[in-house]
Amino acid sequence: MAKKKAYVAKDCVACGCCVKVCPLDAISVYKGLYASVDTNKCVGCGKCATACPAQVITIEAKEAVLC
Repeated sequence: MAKKKAYVAKDCVACGCCVKVCPLDAISVYKGLYASVDTNKCVGCGKCATACPAQVITIEAKEAVLC
């Protein structure tokens, strides 16, 4: 089963808009350079992607890897 998660492109300008709207505190700005998503917390709600003025956040479904 695929679970949706947020992914930030390398074009991120670290404005912090995504951090402000994430209800689960799954996004942080690293050293003022770029945003990073904690995929263990992210549920793929899409609020960050909607808030991103640079439009560099996507919500993607990734298949779980079974061992």
